[in-house]
Amino acid sequence: MTLITESAALEAFCARQAKADYIAVDTEFMRDSTYWPKLCLVQIAGPEEAAAIDPLAPGMDLEPLFSLLKNRKVLKVFHSARQDMEIFYLLMDRLPEPIFDTQVAAMVCGFGESVGYDTLVRKLTGVRIDKSSRFADWSRRPLKKRQVDYALADVIHLRPVYEKLRRRLEKTGRTGWLQEEMAVLTDPRTYRLDPETAWRRLKTRSHDPRYLAVLRALAAWRESEAQRRNVPRNRVLRDEQLFDIAVHRPTNEEELARTRGLSREVARGRIGQEILRAVAAGLAVPDDECPTPPPRAERPAGLGPVIDLLKVLLKTQCERHEVAQKLVASTADLEAIAADDEARVPALSGWRREIFGRDALALKHGEIALAVQDRAVRLIPVPGKRAKAS
Repeated sequence: MTLITESAALEAFCARQAKADYIAVDTEFMRDSTYWPKLCLVQIAGPEEAAAIDPLAPGMDLEPLFSLLKNRKVLKVFHSARQDMEIFYLLMDRLPEPIFDTQVAAMVCGFGESVGYDTLVRKLTGVRIDKSSRFADWSRRPLKKRQVDYALADVIHLRPVYEKLRRRLEKTGRTGWLQEEMAVLTDPRTYRLDPETAWRRLKTRSHDPRYLAVLRALAAWRESEAQRRNVPRNRVLRDEQLFDIAVHRPTNEEELARTRGLSREVARGRIGQEILRAVAAGLAVPDDECPTPPPRAERPAGLGPVIDLLKVLLKTQCERHEVAQKLVASTADLEAIAADDEARVPALSGWRREIFGRDALALKHGEIALAVQDRAVRLIPVPGKRAKAS
């Protein structure tokens, strides 16, 4: 096994990889008891060598690794990159660029919705990956040889997976499709955790503006407190407790102590005082500045069958073009298209319009129809209409 535990060895390894066209990258991290992910291992595989880098080794300087990840001349290949990208963004205050996500590429190439890494490796290389170390405690030292071998296997097999997917994309002319998806993963806004917007992640049924103002203040306080203490949000307060406090809006320790699961000692202590200040801040928000949930679009009567037809068309076209439905349109997108020809949804622009959006509008206006021929759904032109079936 190749395990790098010294800064000099890391610098030499990264200098060699900086000459490569691409590197495969993966991480092992822990987040069970912390707010911020704890990076425990980084695996890098270039065209000729692979190594696991121990960021927890005493005196380890990760700057050579960060320089490699920032090097725009070297493509960074991940599988399901989002969490890895978040970790590096937190550590570097920048995102690795450029990147290639094999999970997204697999969806573009027709391997289904969010295909798992081991499944993708098996389908493209015939190799079955040993996943027995998947739930190991990666923060414990020393690392066992079996753990390091397992971790390295992920990036070693990622190389041929990338090569095969890249060739498929080039052959089908879909490289641009992938680049469009990578733009989201390389946008810093994807990874910024703003306490002021934390309330939007909560699943609450109340639309009362004052309730939402208090909930927003409470959620912002909880997020900041969890970040400061580096503990999971629910270690500070559970979602149900936030909802309960936002409903009852306590103004003193005695009222706060009636919250389910909140002890009288907590209510009287620092946490209790900060919760009460958050409630007061929410109550002090002017009426016209209280948050409101996004308006729910009312589905016009009679659109149900149209949406069902669009779902059939989406499945048909995605199977025909061998691309995952998830990448083309969501159910909400289909509802929007059924209601509005000019709906601002991805499915009506770019490559998505070419394979689905144009036909969706034609189907909606009766210019084409769906029919079963030879046990398959076909698009049929409607007599008297100009549209041509795809």
